[in-house]
Amino acid sequence: MHYQHNRTLALFYCQNVPGAGERERIGLEKEYGQCIRFYPIACSGRLEPVHLLSALENFADAAYLITCPEGMCRYFEGNLRAIKRVMRTQDIISGIGLEKERVGIITGSKEGPKTLAELAKEIFDKVLQMEPSPVLGKGERSYDYCATEAH
Repeated sequence: MHYQHNRTLALFYCQNVPGAGERERIGLEKEYGQCIRFYPIACSGRLEPVHLLSALENFADAAYLITCPEGMCRYFEGNLRAIKRVMRTQDIISGIGLEKERVGIITGSKEGPKTLAELAKEIFDKVLQMEPSPVLGKGERSYDYCATEAH
């Protein structure tokens, strides 16, 4: 079933997030269509502010990162570096007049960890509450419909 949404989310995530395998990602891409673009990364610490900014400039109303739990990074402090980079990106977009909430980070939990699907839904529900990005003109949006059976 297709519902009309004019919000898009760039969702970067550590491949160590529960339920973040290729099969699960493909299923989520079918479920959300073009509303959420999923970007698996080997380590959240490899994400640079330019990746988040580029998503906001080119197609996304919001760009979020999901990391593995603190202390569980296989690259030692990748998720701690990621937190600093997301905060720096929030400062940048705030400085140009965008709401800092358009960029965010979710750090996985050791106790009761949530799957990629659960976190994607939570984040996308938050994005749906936002106004469309003023950066993206109506002509720049290449789609209005998203396959979102879960919503």
